[in-house]
Amino acid sequence: MRRRALVLAAAAALAGCGTPSADLFVVERSGDVPDADLKLLVTDGTTVECDGVTKDMTSEQLLDAREIAEDLVPLLKRDLTLNPGAQPVMSFTVTGEDGTVRFSDASRPLPRVFTNLMVLVRDISKRSCGRAR
Repeated sequence: MRRRALVLAAAAALAGCGTPSADLFVVERSGDVPDADLKLLVTDGTTVECDGVTKDMTSEQLLDAREIAEDLVPLLKRDLTLNPGAQPVMSFTVTGEDGTVRFSDASRPLPRVFTNLMVLVRDISKRSCGRAR
């Protein structure tokens, strides 16, 4: 009986191996400055896709991404689009399971979660994707 339980536990552990992580959200960033255009697929694992290329993400980035994904839900459900504001440098489209939001760095008022998202995207872009911004 004990041997059977160990075999079942090992089989269950192996079944989880190789299973892709769930997607948290997709960010499409655009702008007129160098390295502005970027598409990120942020997963609930230790990887992120930078323009279709899989890269590693830090544990800190993952924790931030999870918190942002949770905070985005009410805004995604509303399919919120903010006016781009005066002289935007970068625009963002974020798509999640619950909908899509659109805003720019010059949108006002800018919800805190959008500011946090811009910081995370910049960090991932630089540290994981190897971009200048």
